[in-house]
Amino acid sequence: MALFAIKEEMDALVAELNQHNYNYYVLAMPTIGDYEFDKKLKRLADLEKAHPELADPNSPTQRVGGDITKNFVTVNHKYPMLSLGNTYNEQDLRDFDERIRKAIGDNFEYVCELKFDGLSISLTYENGKLLRAVTRGDGTKGDDVTNNVKTIHTIPHQIKTDQAPDHFEIRGEIFMHKAAFLKLNAAREELGEIPYANPRNFASGTIKMQDSKEVAKRPLDGFIYFLYTDKNEFKNHWESLQAVKNWGFHVCEHNRLVKNIDDVLAFIHYWEEERFKLSYDIDGIVIKVNSYAQQQELGFTAKSPRWAISYKYKAAEVETVLEKVTYQVGRTGAVTPVANLKPVLLAGTTVKRATLHNANEIERLDLHEGDTVFVEKGGEIIPKIIKVNLGKRTANTSKVLYPHNCPECGTELIRKESEAVHYCPNDEGCPPQIVGKIQHFISRKAMNIDGLGDETIETFYRNNLVNHISDLYTLHQKAGQLKQLDRFGERSIENMLAGIEKSKEMPFEKVLFGLGIRYVGETVAKKLAAGVKNIDNLSKSSIDELTAIDEIGQRIAESIIEYFSKDEHLKQIDLLKSAGLRFEIEEKVIELASDKLIGKTFVISGVFESYGRDELKDLIEANGGKILSGISGKLNYLVAGDNMGPSKLEKATKLNVPIISDAELIEMIK
Repeated sequence: MALFAIKEEMDALVAELNQHNYNYYVLAMPTIGDYEFDKKLKRLADLEKAHPELADPNSPTQRVGGDITKNFVTVNHKYPMLSLGNTYNEQDLRDFDERIRKAIGDNFEYVCELKFDGLSISLTYENGKLLRAVTRGDGTKGDDVTNNVKTIHTIPHQIKTDQAPDHFEIRGEIFMHKAAFLKLNAAREELGEIPYANPRNFASGTIKMQDSKEVAKRPLDGFIYFLYTDKNEFKNHWESLQAVKNWGFHVCEHNRLVKNIDDVLAFIHYWEEERFKLSYDIDGIVIKVNSYAQQQELGFTAKSPRWAISYKYKAAEVETVLEKVTYQVGRTGAVTPVANLKPVLLAGTTVKRATLHNANEIERLDLHEGDTVFVEKGGEIIPKIIKVNLGKRTANTSKVLYPHNCPECGTELIRKESEAVHYCPNDEGCPPQIVGKIQHFISRKAMNIDGLGDETIETFYRNNLVNHISDLYTLHQKAGQLKQLDRFGERSIENMLAGIEKSKEMPFEKVLFGLGIRYVGETVAKKLAAGVKNIDNLSKSSIDELTAIDEIGQRIAESIIEYFSKDEHLKQIDLLKSAGLRFEIEEKVIELASDKLIGKTFVISGVFESYGRDELKDLIEANGGKILSGISGKLNYLVAGDNMGPSKLEKATKLNVPIISDAELIEMIK
């Protein structure tokens, strides 16, 4: 194939896959199946490997994150990141307009922009390449988060134009779409973790994570709203926005160039209602004088520009009646209270339910059934009760009491010390837990079984076809019963059974994640699989052995011990083993670079400046050494980095295990 044709195919794949990634991760609205996506991604990776000179820096193969950042470097802003003056009323805007007119006359325009509820970011480009991404910080200096920002699909690593100046700085906002936030928060609640209050907090917490590989798994997006250059390349702000859009930056399509303050107010009124139809949160409108020359003439105060202001919407709030509180049981047994409300219109939608999170929240609000309550929907996507109107409480209302027993199966609930959530421990007999566990097992990030969905699992459970995960692997014996169900034709049954059979090829880490052990998420499952090698080792591991594995804390270790203490779980694992699932990792065949570490054992812990932990592990194994899962008397060396757990250090010291740095390890190999 000619080079131009290869380049053409690669460019087409990059464009298509970037769009699919954006649809899936950012908007949470996939438009292609996983298998098709993976085939296209592999084709692109093969082409890039064969022709690295043709590779696109914005290729989806490049957005997977890099090494762990030990400390974020503080960087001074070349142009201060000032905050804007805020107002909540129209008269303040008219006063702002009057001040502008007194200073520069009547001949000017405004640019109106949506005010995104996210995290401000400054992006510096040199010769078209992303050099640095820095947070707002205190306005004069911020944190360098370049590695993390490079994982965001809509921020180009390199722009494809010769129209841009050699050096420029872009300002923008990083945020998370509502659908993606709800999906990720649901996963946190299922693990018994405290959910984030709103997408802004989630985005802000994500961008400051130390491991950019983890950031890459979280669906962030970004809009660009200002350009800085050493020389004025454009006459006004509107021209610069059109230019950076042409350079490949993500600019909000709802920006408007308007003639006067009446047009500004019309824009504000329009979006006060329409904002709730957006896929992301906004909390107001930003108004800027368009001309750069007029901006310069107007100047700055100590804190903010005189040529811009933000109008902030008040959080939408209504009063309604709490009719009753019901309780949902998740797949991990977490029992979540839900407020059922008298239907009321709030922020453009009819609200019938609001989250109450846990028993503490019910107690804090002092809720009574029949109370008149205030419900808010501002930065919070899910409506929440903020307070009770005590003046309207009647004498016949009854206090809401959190139940002692599971509302689904009647089992007495438990609440562990220091945790806010109550759990139903009857995971093998509580219907929503049984169904939820099987649904989790078949999900994309676990066993990824084609031909099976959540509704299908519910149907199978109702018809007594599956009561445990292991029952999926005996469905081929029940083809006659399957055919009697509605919407189950021969072809769909064949596809489903083929998908179940194919799932036996999934690696140990996916099976482990699919078991649904509380607090064992996708990343933790990978760490555990690498640390213990197989399920038998995991089932017999002690608390100390588990916490010796990187990123495995006390809470996770206790949950694993508890899981394997139940005979029902051990029986299920035996059945899954018999079905042919993989319960051990496939050890890589390692070609030794030397035999200098043969007979020596190592544990790696902490964060290292020059190497990732996986790199050190590979170096040790390549030179004949062996990695142990925990600290014991058999250990020869503990390779210690920064932020290592104190318990590991204490145990190694007590056992007189030599503690070495990564530099000392490299010297041993040399």
